Amino acid sequence: MKEKNNKKWGEKPYFSLDYMLKEKFNKKVYKVSINAGMTCPNRDGKIDTRGCIFCSRGGSGDFAGKSKEDIQTQINNQIEIMKNKSTVSDFIAYFQAYTNTYAPIDYLEKVYTEAIFHPNIIALSIATRPDCLDDEIIELISKLNKIKPVWIELGLQTIHEKTAKYIRRGYDLNCFENAVNKLRKENIDVIVHAILGLPGEDRKDIIETIEYLNKRDIQGIKLQLLHVLKDTDLAKDYIENKFKVYTMEEYIDTVIDCIEHLREDIVIHRITGDGPKKILIAPIWSGNKKKVLNTLHHEFKIREAYQGKKYNKN
Repeated sequence: MKEKNNKKWGEKPYFSLDYMLKEKFNKKVYKVSINAGMTCPNRDGKIDTRGCIFCSRGGSGDFAGKSKEDIQTQINNQIEIMKNKSTVSDFIAYFQAYTNTYAPIDYLEKVYTEAIFHPNIIALSIATRPDCLDDEIIELISKLNKIKPVWIELGLQTIHEKTAKYIRRGYDLNCFENAVNKLRKENIDVIVHAILGLPGEDRKDIIETIEYLNKRDIQGIKLQLLHVLKDTDLAKDYIENKFKVYTMEEYIDTVIDCIEHLREDIVIHRITGDGPKKILIAPIWSGNKKKVLNTLHHEFKIREAYQGKKYNKN
């Protein structure tokens, strides 16, 4: 393992989103999550009607705003709530629920524009699928990216076709690579979601996904713990004991292993996740996000002290 000096990342031994935002904007920045009322080709019948096997009824936007409200109202409401917790005044508008480029171009331009011209919004982050990024949409995003930064988040989850078929992802790696290439040609930052703990995958499989991403022109990654949520097909398989979820110790070991192998210039936008407690079936320990993060960072310090090395290698 090649030794790295992590002082350039502040207190954390990896390139965190928090550190990147402070470097880029010279201030603390939070996210506000948007529900723009879209659906997904994996739900409306274009590809499937059941959605990805792990996806909740909220389309992975369970913490997002209310779709019946316009975009600026959603932003204002969330900023108002945050005023009680923080003095932060600048935010990223995160289009989170469902597939946020899966709509007519006129509608996409309307909702993105409403967000990007909000006075407290300094960037957009748009979660979508690589098969929902045609040339017209990329041209729109490129235009907006010249006004304020726009990031595209792609839910790859895994590079392994057997797992991709099981989770009903609905597109192949070639589709993903083409989307990344087109976005980067327009200088649009790409953030990739990878799920850790998918049924049938071991540590070797996960590291192969990380190594694959190291070779792609991506700027960020979200490392997401597999959550089992109510009313999903994944929950049915879990109840039938078809797979087991990570213990906290197993997850922390896996995350640290991923970070050791991750290219050091890739920003880690998420290092865990906490599913909505009302619908979370497993792992229950993930509901205490503060404890997970504290334990993770404590384990980093223990390993650094023991090995005399810094984490994050290429």
